[in-house]
Amino acid sequence: MSNHAELMVIGAGPGGYACAFRAADLGRKVVMVDPRATLGGVCLNEGCIPSKALLHAAQVIRETHEMTDDWGIGFAKPKIDLDKLRSKKDGIVGTLTGGLTGLAKRRKVQTVRGTATFKDAKTVTIDGEDWTFDQVVIAVGSAPVQLPGWPQDDRVWDSTAALELREIPKALTIVGGGIIGLEMATIYSALGAKVTVVELADQIAPGADAEAVAILHAALSAQDVTIHTETKVSAVNADKKAITLTCEGAFSGDLSANAVIQSVGRRSNGPKVTPENAGIAIDDRGIIAVDASCRTNVENIFAIGDVTGNPMLAHRATHQGHVAAEVASGHAAALDTDLIPSVAYTNPELAWVGLTQAQAKADGIKHKTASFPWAASGRNLASGGGDGLTKLVYCPDTERVLGATIIGANAGELLAECTLAIEMGATLSDIALSVHAHPTVSETIGFTAERALGTLTDL
Repeated sequence: MSNHAELMVIGAGPGGYACAFRAADLGRKVVMVDPRATLGGVCLNEGCIPSKALLHAAQVIRETHEMTDDWGIGFAKPKIDLDKLRSKKDGIVGTLTGGLTGLAKRRKVQTVRGTATFKDAKTVTIDGEDWTFDQVVIAVGSAPVQLPGWPQDDRVWDSTAALELREIPKALTIVGGGIIGLEMATIYSALGAKVTVVELADQIAPGADAEAVAILHAALSAQDVTIHTETKVSAVNADKKAITLTCEGAFSGDLSANAVIQSVGRRSNGPKVTPENAGIAIDDRGIIAVDASCRTNVENIFAIGDVTGNPMLAHRATHQGHVAAEVASGHAAALDTDLIPSVAYTNPELAWVGLTQAQAKADGIKHKTASFPWAASGRNLASGGGDGLTKLVYCPDTERVLGATIIGANAGELLAECTLAIEMGATLSDIALSVHAHPTVSETIGFTAERALGTLTDL
């Protein structure tokens, strides 16, 4: 049958292509379905990668200011060629998506362009054409949440529109102070916009360690980003001059902006594949229920990534993709860890994994914490770094590490050591007795463990 797939993967994002490629490596004949002209999903095309390219540009701009102001090395005010910056960003995306096309061809993964919906538990329809399958993996990701009652206006952006870099608005308001919103604030404030962030919760980066978030809040404020927490938008008005947001709460009043970014989370695309036609269990939030092996309630159907719920992160989707491919191919596999790292690529970066102090307290888990201030890190200061912190949550009885939070330059890179330590059941002594190179900011992890053990000599 020409329209039959041994294993079909619906979606070509980080989870989908990882699943398709792993299954092909295991000898399966794979058909990957996606409506985009390029592979890579939201992450490569309009999310993770383009945002990091623009964040790099923002970091360079800030470093030139710091070198001029603090180090006695003068630079002229940066001249921003928006077209060239946009082209550079798009070029990076094109390189990576083109690379994925090559990897798919090398593995003989058949790519079908189109939108797939379930007809029944053995058939999908792709743009009006029926395809049958033996097994299928749903990997269609998520989309930005659209706030109800807002006007339809080109000046109201979601994260996708914000990364198109259409313009640098004179005044930009971002509704939502989570990771995506804070990254957009970091980018646009460096490019010259006057940025205001409105967050409903009592802190930005809700769920992250409060002590670390306070450092980030102060840093963003120093970058001329205005932040209003415990504040909600009660009304939105658009006229020819501006978008006006009426706010209530800790900040009460009107905010006028040339553009507004809605950044209040993402919603599963699960309903878009009409899973009910195949008998797949899905809740009212669009989340498809799966077990640790990524199986749905229908034997031959799997689901991975954002459609399976939080945390909606590319690296979780990738690992689930490998698991689904292996289980579908007859191997034993499962994603049996809660250790999914989170990183806000702000300036400074904020990264965490495992339990935060607040989570441990709320869950009644016996714990203690230890931290090391980056103001005492020689490498941080010598590299022009500002305030930062490395913090560990640990069990006082066993000394096993339960969680870690890091805020500072390249915190996302440093977090990997902590993730591995927690995954392997490492103790404070395991970390403290591992020799860390000097001078590095990675030393702060060892110093934090030493401080908990009472052996620290660097404070």
